[in-house]
Amino acid sequence: FSTPPSERPLATPAAASAAGPWPVRTPPQRDPPRLPPRVSPPDPLTLAARAVRRWFSEGNVPVKVGMLVLFAGVAALLKYASDQGWMTLPVELRLAAIALAALGGLMFGWRQREQRRSFGLSLQGGAIGVLLLVVFAAFKLYHFIPAGAAFALSIVLVAGAGVLAVKQDAIALALLGILAGFLAPLWLSTGQGSHVALFGYYAVLNAAIFAIAWWRPWRALNVLGFVFTFAIGTAWGVLRYRAQDFATTEPFLLLFFAFYLVIPILYAWRRAAGRRDFVDGCLVFGTPLVVFALQAALLQGDSLEDARRPLALCALGLGAIYAVLAWWLQRRAHFAALVAPYAMLAVGFATLAVPLALSAQATASVFALEGAALVWLGLRQHSRLQRGAGALLQLGAAASLLIGLVGTAAPMQAVTNPGFMGALLIALAGFASAWSYRRAGQAQPASSYYLWGLVWWIGNGVSEITRFVEPGAQADLLLVLFALTGWIAAEVHRRAPARALAWTMTLALASALPLAFAQQAAHDWPLAGIGVFVWLLFALAGSRMLLALREDDASIARLAHGAWLLAWPLLIGLSLHHGASGLALGEGWRFAAAALPWLATAAALQWRPHWIAAPLTQRFEAWRGWLQSLFAALLALGWIKALWLAGDSAPLPWLALLNPLDLLQVLTLVVLAAWLASPRAPRELRVRHLQWIAVAGFALVSVITLRAAHHWGGVAWGGEAWGGEAWGGAMFSTSLVQTSLTVVWSVLGVLAWILGSRRGQRGLWLAGAVLMAVVLAKLVLIDRQHLGSGFGISSFIAYGLLCTAVGYFAPAPPRAAPSPVDREQEFAA
Repeated sequence: FSTPPSERPLATPAAASAAGPWPVRTPPQRDPPRLPPRVSPPDPLTLAARAVRRWFSEGNVPVKVGMLVLFAGVAALLKYASDQGWMTLPVELRLAAIALAALGGLMFGWRQREQRRSFGLSLQGGAIGVLLLVVFAAFKLYHFIPAGAAFALSIVLVAGAGVLAVKQDAIALALLGILAGFLAPLWLSTGQGSHVALFGYYAVLNAAIFAIAWWRPWRALNVLGFVFTFAIGTAWGVLRYRAQDFATTEPFLLLFFAFYLVIPILYAWRRAAGRRDFVDGCLVFGTPLVVFALQAALLQGDSLEDARRPLALCALGLGAIYAVLAWWLQRRAHFAALVAPYAMLAVGFATLAVPLALSAQATASVFALEGAALVWLGLRQHSRLQRGAGALLQLGAAASLLIGLVGTAAPMQAVTNPGFMGALLIALAGFASAWSYRRAGQAQPASSYYLWGLVWWIGNGVSEITRFVEPGAQADLLLVLFALTGWIAAEVHRRAPARALAWTMTLALASALPLAFAQQAAHDWPLAGIGVFVWLLFALAGSRMLLALREDDASIARLAHGAWLLAWPLLIGLSLHHGASGLALGEGWRFAAAALPWLATAAALQWRPHWIAAPLTQRFEAWRGWLQSLFAALLALGWIKALWLAGDSAPLPWLALLNPLDLLQVLTLVVLAAWLASPRAPRELRVRHLQWIAVAGFALVSVITLRAAHHWGGVAWGGEAWGGEAWGGAMFSTSLVQTSLTVVWSVLGVLAWILGSRRGQRGLWLAGAVLMAVVLAKLVLIDRQHLGSGFGISSFIAYGLLCTAVGYFAPAPPRAAPSPVDREQEFAA
């Protein structure tokens, strides 16, 4: 079988001419080679764990551990034997024997350097450490040799360890020797030694580290010396330092600073050409920070004011040193990696001099402006370091301002005081940084900076208002603050749209709701005093905000428009409530006056939405249903609240259904019924809207009955307040109330029974039956207690008559409508 010609693919002439008798095989397509994934550098904890694992897994591990343990044991034995007096041999002989044994170990280790390198190096380091220990013990504990001779011997030993380490290229030897040298004073200390001798001894050790750094780029050795030198120095300063020790301590601090200032430069110089971009951050940043902190501690004997100026000069001096180093190193390719850190340290210490020389408020201002400038510069130069420094400076500005405000006298003038201006500059710096990040296309940092600035802006304004404005006018000015903030955000949003600005406008509009209540509490009327001008400003600012949100996300625009539509019924309702209270109208009038604007707005949403859609008319239909649900929920809550009110209509007499509270509740049910029947209502409520309206109508009729018993029968109202007598209190103990409820409920049940039977509505008939069953239970359990009175007897009689009437008009429930299946079966039959 062959393929029909109409179904065969047509070959182009070029393809036909190129095709031969055999099919041409196209070479297989090879995927391009995949580049290996970029591996991120490990974190410091991983590096430390690897170093520890290598130390315990590489080389001659037993001798390493043995020498450390032996060294510690010898040190402890010497001290303990000295304290207890157990050794009977002269101390000179004991020390000489230990020194001879150490020299023998040193010589043996040197002979083993070629055959057993790890063993020989470890033995040499331990021996040098023991010799240092012997020298220090002979000088400090037993005073056999003077200080000069002790330091001379120490210099010789440490220098010998350095020479051996450099000659054999053995960092382990250098580390063991230096570690032993640093620990010797700690193990043999009696607490009564001279700090000059201690720091002089450490100066010798650091000189040895410096000399080794000249020849070998051993970073571990540099860090070890740095940590031990400044850790032991800090511990001595905390425990023993006194103000009179300044003259003998300051030179050592400067000497140690000089050592570890130059060592990172030597380290960068000695590194291989491919690794000269590596910066020893521990020494580069740790040295100036630790030295400056210790310098501040050395000046603690002076008063605060006397110490501020020397510390400011120290900070300026450090800034100048690092600025000169950055300028000198930038022309040398070997040290290019050190230029940026030194430049940052120069700027940092110059900045640090500001709070030491100026007041806290002035410091905050300078820090904030400098931080914003660094953020802008870091974004232009793509420097993460500068951007981080800018953020830290702005945080420092905030901390400086808060510290400066603690314990200071309250300012005498508003706005023009240093605290307000400092906080204002912090806020403006945050906004400027947000703007810089926004222009750079980085939305997340921009939002963070904007939130930071907004918090300071609002907090500063609220603080100033609460401090300098009378309590009666604080709510007015707070509304002005929020309206102006939203207006400014709207103007910026029109030129550079941002989600954070949209949320600012939304919150500014929503702030009118609690502030309206605050105005009402302050002077009984939101429009009293300057309230008219405040709300006029809010109207102008709010219109501008909504216009700025015309093109925004619907989720934000609907919230803003919802807050706008909630504010005006609240303002008008509070104003009408104030007017009704001023005219001494009854409770029903006051509640109806406060609720009427909400009812009118809900009715407009239902039937005349274009009346309230401006200025977002074109997009209003997108969230009209959401607003209807919101207002329906508020109306329902108000309607439920009204059930607990007696509805006094003074000065007019109370008439059922013809008083303001009953009319309001009836109209509310009409609006809610129209909303429930509309497609904009939630489906769960819409499918049962008749049941909801029936339940609400039953509750309203019951409450109207209770109000009639209160106003016409003189029964005390039991629900005047939520904290008053509950519904089951004295009001329900009267026979008039119980009889009235029995009769009204019976009439409702009978009507439902009859109408359900006549109209063929089985559900309505069953509802009437259930209500009549409830009334029967009420008669048996409650009303029988009032059979001794006329009202109690009437309730029973009324119920009996009504049931009799039902038995005449609707004795049985209507038949259910036949289903389509039933109709088909009947037709078939």
